[in-house]
Amino acid sequence: MFFSGDPTTRKRVDLGGRSSKERDRQKLLEQTRLERNKRLWLRQQNSAALIIQKCFRGRRVVEGERSKVRHKFFLNYGQYCQDVNRKCFGPDSDFIYQFVFFFNPRYVADFSALVEICRLLLEFVCDSGDAVSLFAGMDYSSKQALVEYRVKNLAYVCLRAIYENRDRLKDQLFSEPEKSNESANVLLDAVISLIDPKLPWACNIVCYLSEKNMFSMLREISLLEKKNLQSTTGTISSLESLLALIISHVDQASCTCSSSDPRRSFSSQILVVPFLWRLFPHLKEIFAAPHLSQHYLHQMVSCVKDHTNVLPGDISSDFPSYACLLGNLLEVAKVAIAQHGSSAWAIDFATVSTYLVQALPPLRTPNQGDSSMNEDEMLVGDELTQITLNRDLEQQIFKALDSRFLQQLINALLAVLVPTNSRKGRPDDKEVAAVDAACSFLHVTFNTLPLERIMTVLAYRTELVPILWNFMKRLHANDSWSSLSERSAYMPDNAPGWLLPLAVFCPVYKHMLTIVDNEEFYEQEKPLSLKDIRLLIVILRQALWQILWLNPVVTPDFSKSGPSAMKRQPIEFLQHRVCVVASELMSQLQDWNNRREFTSPSDFNADVPSDLFMSQALTETTRANDILKQAPFLVPFTSRAKIFHSQLATMKERNSAHSIFTRNRFKIRRDHILEDSFSQLNALSEEDLRGVIRITFVNELGVEEAGIDGGGIFKDFMENITRAAFDIQYGLFKETADHLLYPNPGSGLVHEQHLEYFHFLGTILAKAMFEGILVDIPFATFFLSKLKQKYNYLNDLPSLDPELYRHLIFLKHYGGDNTQLELYFVIDNNEYGEQTEEELLPGGKSTRVTNGNVITFIHLVANHRLNFQIRQQSSHFLRGFQQLIPKEWIDIFNEHELQLLISGSVDGFDVEDLRAHTNYTGGYHEDHYVIEMFWEVIQNLSLENRRKLLKFATGCSRGPLLGFKYLEPTFCIQRTAGNASEEALDRLPTSATCMNLLKLPPYRSKEQMEQKLVYAINSDAGFDLS
Repeated sequence: MFFSGDPTTRKRVDLGGRSSKERDRQKLLEQTRLERNKRLWLRQQNSAALIIQKCFRGRRVVEGERSKVRHKFFLNYGQYCQDVNRKCFGPDSDFIYQFVFFFNPRYVADFSALVEICRLLLEFVCDSGDAVSLFAGMDYSSKQALVEYRVKNLAYVCLRAIYENRDRLKDQLFSEPEKSNESANVLLDAVISLIDPKLPWACNIVCYLSEKNMFSMLREISLLEKKNLQSTTGTISSLESLLALIISHVDQASCTCSSSDPRRSFSSQILVVPFLWRLFPHLKEIFAAPHLSQHYLHQMVSCVKDHTNVLPGDISSDFPSYACLLGNLLEVAKVAIAQHGSSAWAIDFATVSTYLVQALPPLRTPNQGDSSMNEDEMLVGDELTQITLNRDLEQQIFKALDSRFLQQLINALLAVLVPTNSRKGRPDDKEVAAVDAACSFLHVTFNTLPLERIMTVLAYRTELVPILWNFMKRLHANDSWSSLSERSAYMPDNAPGWLLPLAVFCPVYKHMLTIVDNEEFYEQEKPLSLKDIRLLIVILRQALWQILWLNPVVTPDFSKSGPSAMKRQPIEFLQHRVCVVASELMSQLQDWNNRREFTSPSDFNADVPSDLFMSQALTETTRANDILKQAPFLVPFTSRAKIFHSQLATMKERNSAHSIFTRNRFKIRRDHILEDSFSQLNALSEEDLRGVIRITFVNELGVEEAGIDGGGIFKDFMENITRAAFDIQYGLFKETADHLLYPNPGSGLVHEQHLEYFHFLGTILAKAMFEGILVDIPFATFFLSKLKQKYNYLNDLPSLDPELYRHLIFLKHYGGDNTQLELYFVIDNNEYGEQTEEELLPGGKSTRVTNGNVITFIHLVANHRLNFQIRQQSSHFLRGFQQLIPKEWIDIFNEHELQLLISGSVDGFDVEDLRAHTNYTGGYHEDHYVIEMFWEVIQNLSLENRRKLLKFATGCSRGPLLGFKYLEPTFCIQRTAGNASEEALDRLPTSATCMNLLKLPPYRSKEQMEQKLVYAINSDAGFDLS
């Protein structure tokens, strides 16, 4: 600053509120702390330097001593051990002690000396046949500790020498036994002789070598031959003999080995070598022995869940250790299960395999190329990684999990639960363990392998469904579901016990239901009785209600995340999976119940709290909305219909806000209603289709009819166009023996623009539903399933072609040789006299139907008739339909309910319901004598005349689906002919359909009223009558 002329010093004020002394104090404390840390770091540095120097000096001294001992050793025994004799191996000699002290496997002289020592050892043991006397003399018991110390160190240096020189010895390690003079074979044979099971020290030596990472060294040695797996000569190498001897050790009665660190075990080190059994085929036979394989499997059970911390690092990204271990276990299991297949072995194997299969990415089938492979995407932190297995490793796993092996494994697991009918009480521990292992293994397998290669063998070559059902029934009856989760190796204690059994039972039983025919299901009651199915419905309903409503869990969208979600969130994924498969099975059982009722339809409904549910139903991410999407059958049909109509009303309101004035008015000739409608309405946009459409009819004389369309004429138009378009005479649709409609497979032969017409008719049907107009069109169930984009199966065929169905069922149960029937995989089509032949599969003309492929033939025929023939027509119809009605709105209804939405009940309407929701005007009231007569007349009318009366008054022959309470505007009866003269009373009733208004003169008698009503409603005068 500039000098102001004032010599005094101004006092500085700290606006922060602290004095300079306080600032100085804080600075001093911080400086002191930093200096103290610096002094501490210097002390630690000096201490570390001292330790390093001490270690270095110690190592240098030891190396010096080893050099002295080495020099002395070679002076005493010769550079090539030429002065060594039997006494050198005895207890009084320091020969072995000195050698193992200075031995360094990287020194050529030391290595050569070791080879010569081992050669002499083998020679002395071979001559005398007694290794104990060679090392211990005449008194082993007094020299036991010394002898064991020397032997285990000698065995260890042999293995270490091979390990350190493995690259140089690679060609010798896998050579034929005849080349026993080679260094590697000499060292391996020496170790084999030292751990001979007959020797008293064998057990202790094997345990010591295991603690010294023997299996890790042998793993690295074995991996040298990974590239030459196919060049096996059929001989047993010394390395394979050593491994076989070591793993067989635990099967000896004299074995006293304690459980070692699982990270150093044979299972975690050797079994992870890729394609181990191709490298050591003899070892595979040894390992597959009953007690031996079970010992190692049982050892793995306790640690495999945490396999990432137990198994060694992956040799490469496409050879993960867990996948290599799984491939080797599966390959040897096929041999082991054929030899013994005990339940205990199967439980241990399934438990181990469950965690390994769960870690796999999706497997490619053999006919999938590399370009079409499915890659499992896992989120690791914020990174997206893709996991793919080596193609050969993938196929090793895929081929091992074949149908025969799955059949043997599941039968072995469930053997403790047979026979099913004799077990009634609470399951014991063995049964629970078997079911837990089987269900855990199958659950993860379902989400890894293609289901088509699994389901049929499980459904028809095992007793999985009846056994598992009896097990679940016993748990349900004894209220002991928790016993399964408490003892489960896969599920936590607090998880519902029914999760695992349902996750497996539902998809397998659902697959069975696609193959079972109507006689087996309803008459023979196979595979489950109808009584059992009713109980199953209760169990499934309770499970779904608990998952979706009582205890909902917020989970990610597993449908998009794929099988990787099963690894990250196994229990949440299991719960999601149960929800999906249980809902699918319930839907299928509901379809069977619709074909022939075996239980009340309300048994599929849960006790839905109506007010709360309805308030949440249309809001995303709510429990009610989740139920509608995942298990709609839990909600009564009337509630879902109300939700559907509220969705329609919301869309109408949204659309009406954009279109104040009616833009679409069309003139339609009554005698050309379909052609005129197609040419004029087919070009409308989705927005126009949702808006108001007004129709003016032109009669046969070319004169416009007198009615003004306020909504009633449009209703009449919708009924007439649907009647004309879906008439089988027009050629677009055909009817079944039960007079149910489905697309004509030969429609292209009748109409050049048939696909455009199907698109238009889909739109017309959707418009009728959109406007709440019920139309009398009875569709076949297998066609309605196409609106839900569902697949039709054999049990849907009777509604289309009962005769073909009977022939196929005869073929299914035919006891003779099917080849004698001279059937091939072809089908004949006959449309309008034009006969064609189509192959059901490539090469079908030359593929004969046999006993082995007859089921495939039956289902291909059913698929051709129910799905393939009408695929184009159904696809275009669906596109037109979805212009107005989204798929998710339809998905909450089954096919039977969808028919009710389209046509209403076939029983007509309830007269009392109509009377309760009727208004009166013009002098009429509820107790007026004319009104009393009117309702008496209506009660006596036939069903057909009642429908005609309803059409006459409202424009539609069917009442609202949910009752006349929902008719808009409310039905009204108005008095006409006020002077009541004879001339006035001779008039016919008239109506205003746009207002649902019936104009009724005050007739004096019931006979007169009935005569006039019947005449008016049957006159078919269009809108000229008024």
